[in-house]
Amino acid sequence: MSHLFTPLWLRDREFRNRIFVSPMCQYSSWEGFPSDWHLVHLGSRAVGGAGLVMTEATAVSPEGRISPMDLGIWSDEHGRALERIPRFIQTQGAVPGIQLGHAGRKASVAPPFRGGRPVPPADGGWEVRGPSDAPFGPGHPVPRPFDAAEIEHLPESFAVAARRALEAGFEVVEIHAAHGYLLHQFLSPLSNQRNDEYGGSFEARVRLPLAVVRAVRAAWPERLPVFVRISATDWVEGGWTLEESIAFTRRLREEGVDLVDCSSGGLVPGAKIPSAPGYQVPFAEAIKREAAIATAAVGLITSPEQAEQILANGQADAVMLARELLRNPYWPLVAARRLGVPAAWPPQYERARPR
Repeated sequence: MSHLFTPLWLRDREFRNRIFVSPMCQYSSWEGFPSDWHLVHLGSRAVGGAGLVMTEATAVSPEGRISPMDLGIWSDEHGRALERIPRFIQTQGAVPGIQLGHAGRKASVAPPFRGGRPVPPADGGWEVRGPSDAPFGPGHPVPRPFDAAEIEHLPESFAVAARRALEAGFEVVEIHAAHGYLLHQFLSPLSNQRNDEYGGSFEARVRLPLAVVRAVRAAWPERLPVFVRISATDWVEGGWTLEESIAFTRRLREEGVDLVDCSSGGLVPGAKIPSAPGYQVPFAEAIKREAAIATAAVGLITSPEQAEQILANGQADAVMLARELLRNPYWPLVAARRLGVPAAWPPQYERARPR
């Protein structure tokens, strides 16, 4: 029996396999609303056999978008516009998930294929916010720090977004606390230079992310899982560390989080990241072992044999695939054949199944 194709239960949800579609920005929204592209893009990965299909980072407020072309869920109208996506994903046997996020100081930039540069308010962008006034990097605007009253409101914005996601039909919610976006900005001492109850010590820096998790868990049904994506390290001296990630994820487990999606980096430009196949898997392994919580491994996982070995070794409970599923939406069906596992094909495609 393949580990990759062994079903996974988290709370009351069964995932048919442990191949999860990683959140990937598509830069195909207008005013935060999904387009036909989102339905086809996400639906194709469900048709292709993934166990979980996750949306891109979906902003809880307009200024929380990474780019003006990113997905949002800051109104009931946005929630209703998303409904057909999880509905289709479910018809294909996959679990629909949504990632909720706020870009903080990394907001208001152009899509990568349009240069990725900051978009000023005069050109359709907006003022960026952050834990302190430290900009992301050269050429990026100085963020206006949130005051304490605004910070106290942020958990509710995530909770309201989670309730909208539930009404739309999603069955997994993931909180984005990685890649240098707002919650990661509060976690790392490189970006969080506050001297109040939200900055300084480890306990102060994790206060807002934990409050967000607590609010979302309270808004989300007990029967459905909550994930959190973290950057396990900043890859920069003086930044967020794996040791802090382990301590943080222990707290996440206590707050009712079911799985930690273990990525890294993204907080500062120019970090020296030793990219190689499976380079982030040791983070998932360490957090799974030390924090006693389910983890997903992500990052340059490309072959079925590699994914199978990660799970067989007990290094993670699932794998998150991104670029490989852009190259081949039907990778899970290919993986099943390579690993000698029977897998159901969509009946419309059955005549193409290799015999």
